[in-house]
Amino acid sequence: MGRVVHFEIHADDPLRAQGFYENVFGWKVEKPGPEEYWLVMTGKKGSALKGKENDGIDGAIVRRQGQTPAHNNPVSAFVCTIEVKDVDATCKKVVENGGNVVVDKTAVANVGWLYYCKDTEGNIFGLLQTDEQAA
Repeated sequence: MGRVVHFEIHADDPLRAQGFYENVFGWKVEKPGPEEYWLVMTGKKGSALKGKENDGIDGAIVRRQGQTPAHNNPVSAFVCTIEVKDVDATCKKVVENGGNVVVDKTAVANVGWLYYCKDTEGNIFGLLQTDEQAA
């Protein structure tokens, strides 16, 4: 079963978004390097389903690339990344079932391999295969 392991919040103003999420949810946000990528810690590692109130998945805030969604657009979303055993095989299943690839396979150094795809409804999500040797 695929489990959501990471999310991204795209923002026109990442520092404004950082303040919002820190203030509203108490999330810890930090920018570890020169990239415009702020890591978001939502709680301790583990499963909220097991009754541990502070557990959650972690994510990031990234500067939006492209136009801001229109204010009358009914849906804006976070990109969730789903960990899978075989990113290529899963990507093939996405296409076979009516989805498509929007960003080809990319190495995330010391983490793994990543694709961005769209589902049949046009929603973007990530697929991640853990591989600490990815470079």
